[in-house]
Amino acid sequence: MSEETKFFMYLMEHYAAYKHRMTGEILREWESRGILQTIYDGYWNYHTECLQNAFDDIDSLVTTGKHAW
Repeated sequence: MSEETKFFMYLMEHYAAYKHRMTGEILREWESRGILQTIYDGYWNYHTECLQNAFDDIDSLVTTGKHAW
């Protein structure tokens, strides 16, 4: 398993906990909004910053479809 995949799973699990939702719900939401690959591809940005920055960016992607940065 790649480092990107491991981090993506870590990020999704922590984001789900942050939102008080099940991981499967988060995955389905990201898929339905067409942002799953965008979040996965955000590895190089997300893994170098605090998780809250990643969460803020994901929240922006969910609501606007655009990165917060």
